[in-house]
Amino acid sequence: MNKLSLTALVREHLGRAREASSGRSAETVHGGHEHPLRQTLIALRAGTRLDDHEGPGDATVHVLHGRVRLVAGGDAWDGITGDLLVVPDAVHSLEASEDAAVLLTVAKTLRA
Repeated sequence: MNKLSLTALVREHLGRAREASSGRSAETVHGGHEHPLRQTLIALRAGTRLDDHEGPGDATVHVLHGRVRLVAGGDAWDGITGDLLVVPDAVHSLEASEDAAVLLTVAKTLRA
């Protein structure tokens, strides 16, 4: 069993995001490409975004800190600390309205 502090990771990655020219920082905290479940902590400096990209399948965004906006087509959902957003299976983007950190959870089917 492994244990980690999301609070400490949020603090660390928000600091990295504030310093990075891209305005973001990320780390896979559980799973990975070879696992059906992947959890990635993503920190975004206020005003930065993850540009439009395809939906990864079953996925959620848990807002750990700050405020974000998830946009898909003409729909948008705002999330604040503590909110859980279901990621649509469509092209979407994620923008930080203020410094923010989220936990992206993706479940995928492994191919044999």
